[in-house]
Amino acid sequence: MNQSKLEIISNLFEGKEIRNIWDKEKEDYYFSVVDVIGVLTDNEYNKARNYWKWLKGKLNDEGSQLVKITNQLKMKAKDGKYYKTDTLDTKGILRLIESVPSPKAEPFKLWLANLGSEKIDEVFDPEIAIKRAINYYRKKGYSDKWIEAKLKDILKQNKLTDV
Repeated sequence: MNQSKLEIISNLFEGKEIRNIWDKEKEDYYFSVVDVIGVLTDNEYNKARNYWKWLKGKLNDEGSQLVKITNQLKMKAKDGKYYKTDTLDTKGILRLIESVPSPKAEPFKLWLANLGSEKIDEVFDPEIAIKRAINYYRKKGYSDKWIEAKLKDILKQNKLTDV
């Protein structure tokens, strides 16, 4: 794994810290499992660690692959030292959030359900994706002329990729 520096996200969960590392090769983040569980369950580190230990056993018993895709990466602890920490990539963390029964996880679960529903709608009607992209760019302040050029560029790129 080609890691860059350790980062801390504090704006996702009411200002609580979640340690993460960017993997340059895979172009994905790896998040501390215990940090995420601590935020979702409002537990301090030791209780969150015990909850993760219990949840790992439960997930293994259910046949979940989530525990198997956990990686141990060195992350800086509050004492300033680096320790191996259970981490999951972005997809894994989203699966973990789905596995934790918590009122704090509910907004994320609803968001994931809405994303899934939107994606399924786009599979059956690709025009929805195009309209969504146009609305996104308009909200960002881009002109209709710029949006049209962007969509044409995407079409050209796809044709080249297909060839």
